[in-house]
Amino acid sequence: MSERVDAASRIGGPKRDKYIDWLRAVSLIVVVVWHWAFTILQWGPAGPSPTSPLGFTSGLWILTWLFQVLPLFFYVGGYVHLMSWNRACERGVGIGAFVWRRIRALAIPALALSFAWLAFGGVIWLIFDVPWIGRAVLLVLSPLWFIGVYLMLVALLPVMLWLHRRFDVLVLIWLGGAALVVDVLRLRYGLEAIGWLNMVIVWGLAHQAGFFYDRMVAMPRRLDVATLWTGLFALVGLVYSGIYPGSMVGVPGDKLSNMAPPTFVIVALLIFQIGLVEVLRPAMERLLERPRWGWVNTTINRFALQLFLFHTTGMAILNGVFWGLTGSPPGSQIPPTLIWWLERPLAIAGPLLCTIPFLLIFGRRNSATATR
Repeated sequence: MSERVDAASRIGGPKRDKYIDWLRAVSLIVVVVWHWAFTILQWGPAGPSPTSPLGFTSGLWILTWLFQVLPLFFYVGGYVHLMSWNRACERGVGIGAFVWRRIRALAIPALALSFAWLAFGGVIWLIFDVPWIGRAVLLVLSPLWFIGVYLMLVALLPVMLWLHRRFDVLVLIWLGGAALVVDVLRLRYGLEAIGWLNMVIVWGLAHQAGFFYDRMVAMPRRLDVATLWTGLFALVGLVYSGIYPGSMVGVPGDKLSNMAPPTFVIVALLIFQIGLVEVLRPAMERLLERPRWGWVNTTINRFALQLFLFHTTGMAILNGVFWGLTGSPPGSQIPPTLIWWLERPLAIAGPLLCTIPFLLIFGRRNSATATR
């Protein structure tokens, strides 16, 4: 029981942190909007294949330093899990039951969606003999890798909580060092397969960093600014070393991806984004106290998870409607033209309209608890 009290003592008062809710929901929405606006589908005999305008537009990769927000989401998730564990301790809930409830809340909708699409793909293949339908289904379900990583972090929570109690900030140092060693073995000595260890190490570090959220909030503002500049200088140094690409998402044609598997650059990105959100905190907290913004915060938190789960389904439905009306699959000119850029608002509005029915059906209860 003393371990539970110790875990609980890491958390501040019971007041809800509206800024954390905002960061969690907005980070999911940013991922969705990025997929909608910046995915270019090319159709060939093997079916659809995605590419990105980042590979055709010089300097656009700098936007990923702000809009690749998965490190921030895992950081927020670490804090939310610790906060939820505090409440579970007060109710006398054991760590096993706590972890299982969170895994079940997130895994069930993700698995249901996966099975539905696999069944749909199987029916289309059997009835219409469409050889590339499996590839299309894989594209629709591919963003769910993020859910898999999140479930892994939830499963590892008992170990990470113990490490946090036992070694405190040293855990972050060790994880950062391990991520760097993995990169050295991968990029210097050609041990490519070992790079996938960073799926656990880098995302585990981001999640573990969330355990220190209260300390970050309590830091003087000058240290918030120092954190931002530390991460920014690290990003600049790593990217312009020539070892790592500048984009924080995978770009066709780059020598490697900073995301698949994650590299040490993502650790620098995490530091930069933590500093940035702390620098912005005072202004955002004042904004979120306003009734209208409070309503917006509550609403997007209600629908953010469903939006993430179904956003590629909405894209697929829109493509199917386009194909049915025109008799040919939608395509985009490569490289993207001025018309393509001007169409980006429509590229967001179309899939959103096709996704809204799923939000209305599955958003009746607050889904934010699925990631707490």
